[in-house]
Amino acid sequence: MTEPATTVALLHPGSMGAAFGAQLRARGLTVLWCPDGRSDATRERAERAGLEPAPFSRLMERADVVLSLCPPAAAEELAARVAAHGFAGRAYVEANAISPGRVKRIAALLPRVETVDAAVVGSPPVAGKHPTLYLSGEHGRTSEVERLFAGTDIRTHDLGTEVGAASALKLSYSSYQKASRVLAALAYGAAQAHGVGDELLSIAAGRAGSYLTETDYIPKSAARAWRWGPELADAAALLSDAGLPEELMLAAVSTLDRWDTARDATLTVEEALALLRGDPGHD
Repeated sequence: MTEPATTVALLHPGSMGAAFGAQLRARGLTVLWCPDGRSDATRERAERAGLEPAPFSRLMERADVVLSLCPPAAAEELAARVAAHGFAGRAYVEANAISPGRVKRIAALLPRVETVDAAVVGSPPVAGKHPTLYLSGEHGRTSEVERLFAGTDIRTHDLGTEVGAASALKLSYSSYQKASRVLAALAYGAAQAHGVGDELLSIAAGRAGSYLTETDYIPKSAARAWRWGPELADAAALLSDAGLPEELMLAAVSTLDRWDTARDATLTVEEALALLRGDPGHD
């Protein structure tokens, strides 16, 4: 039996979302997005990906599946807006880096729709990169999402029926990855301030896979801090729910807050470290 054509509403096409949308468009699917209030950069990404613009209400009327890929802090607010517009499609795919508890609150907002808990691990699917989309939830709906991305550069992996499993996996991974980046920036900044930055890099270079050697990533961490902070705050909640100490994650969040003015900026290593130090003239 042939499956009905699927229309996907993408909320919202940032660098990851637009790349996911382009993969779906390459399969011939209709992918909708809402341009209201979005930046010129977002509009350009959506146009390059071949997405179809429509008012938010029309997205909710036409979509069979909603794919939410937004800054983590906005995930519940966005789901509430979807619920307020009466979305009654087949699935709401919550693919943001948020805690299992928040995913379950989102599912409660949408009782008429199956919520698929999803998590992206890896870089956007461009230039030969193959991220993995982990899925958990009702089997029929996770299977549908797997079929949506069949034959694309996005790999899928089903984690079972427990809503929250995909989010727990993502935050467990990203809590290590992102906090390690913050620690690497602090360690290099401290060594550099005492004139031994090169010696620190020499030590780190002798150890496989150390973030300490990747000083060029410090400005990238600064530019992404506005997204990483809320994600690590949810990672702190994940640790607390597991009976583990949350203080390290909360300290990383506090450190990331010092990069608040660096949102999506292009900085040098020195400029990024100056913001961490709170040096005047680097706001």
